[in-house]
Amino acid sequence: MKVVLGSDERTALTDAVAADLEARGYDVTLVGPPGGDEKAEWAQVGRRVGELVAEDETDTGVLFCWTGTGASIAANKVPGVRAALCTDAATAAGARTWNDANILVMGLRLTSAELAREMLDAWFATDADPSEAANIARLETG
Repeated sequence: MKVVLGSDERTALTDAVAADLEARGYDVTLVGPPGGDEKAEWAQVGRRVGELVAEDETDTGVLFCWTGTGASIAANKVPGVRAALCTDAATAAGARTWNDANILVMGLRLTSAELAREMLDAWFATDADPSEAANIARLETG
């Protein structure tokens, strides 16, 4: 599985999540400071992660900014992206189940490495509910 991880900051959390994804055997692409960029703003990182997911360059994305809000807004501006700002595993599972979310967004401020791991477990273990397909399609048409 290909996963893009992006953040406007490189932190212990982004490093832990990158290591977790690699330990799961995923092919990880890093965007923003985690990838070695000296500086990248949340809007740039969110859009780039969204583009990589929407263009099928990667299977899913994991995205961070301080609160997670800005990055999720930026990613959701890209057609075909359904970025979900999640704060716990149940929300991450729900975002996959009912919204077929394709980018997991977390805030750097309040997310611990343990909580991030729980959200990743839920994210990767959960598929979209086929009965939601028509509802999800409405997002593409407005």
